[in-house]
Amino acid sequence: MEQNQPEGSLSWRLSSHPITLLWFLAFRISSLLVYLFGGIIFTANHVLIFIITILLLAADFYYLKNIAGRRLVGLRWWNEVNPQTGDSHWVFESSDPSTKVINATDKRFFWMALYSQPLLWVALAVVALLRFEVIWLTLVVIALSLTVTNTLAFSRCDKFGQASNIAGSAWSSGGLAGNVATGLVGRFFSSRG
Repeated sequence: MEQNQPEGSLSWRLSSHPITLLWFLAFRISSLLVYLFGGIIFTANHVLIFIITILLLAADFYYLKNIAGRRLVGLRWWNEVNPQTGDSHWVFESSDPSTKVINATDKRFFWMALYSQPLLWVALAVVALLRFEVIWLTLVVIALSLTVTNTLAFSRCDKFGQASNIAGSAWSSGGLAGNVATGLVGRFFSSRG
């Protein structure tokens, strides 16, 4: 069955890290399910649903930031604060593509889940606004702040990693810069002769 599926298809069996992928998806999906169906399935206690959803969102944020991003797509980010000035800045880290090969299935699952969850929370925010449910809107705003932070950070981390990989390969022997320089020098001397 696995041989018939093309690389990058949405099957967790093709994942290089299936346990990491399943936990990543479990945290992402469970927070939404508890928010949507917690009152129907678990309990009518709104406070308990609120707390469980917050805990699942926090677990999702931590797991995505510290484990899933690094293992599935080779990306990490964190925030550093300068103790003297108090200024903070984000630090981005991407694995070297020559040493770590990213599985196409892991990459596809990761980016689809990363971008779809904030969109779902935005839709739930609109529903909470239309129904005038302030307590649930508060929860959705917390969910949006956590999911959007991770989405923005990993997007910037990916762009930073691509830029540093392009720059690194450009200056290596046989890279883009070497080819351009060789071509320009060759044209310069061939046109003079």
